[in-house]
Amino acid sequence: MRNKANKHLGIEIDPELHHKIKYIAEYEGRSINGQVLYLIRQCVKTFEGENGKIEFKPSDQD
Repeated sequence: MRNKANKHLGIEIDPELHHKIKYIAEYEGRSINGQVLYLIRQCVKTFEGENGKIEFKPSDQD
């Protein structure tokens, strides 16, 4: 069941990029959504490793 506290993010991508992300996701045993979340988490982890932890306060929610 969907967590209503989670934020929804809609993006538009071209058909070729969609195909490639889908291919990689299936290869790695993920859905496209799961693959995109994995990549975003990797990006945040890398950023925080280089620049320090980004603090989250519930009032920061957009």
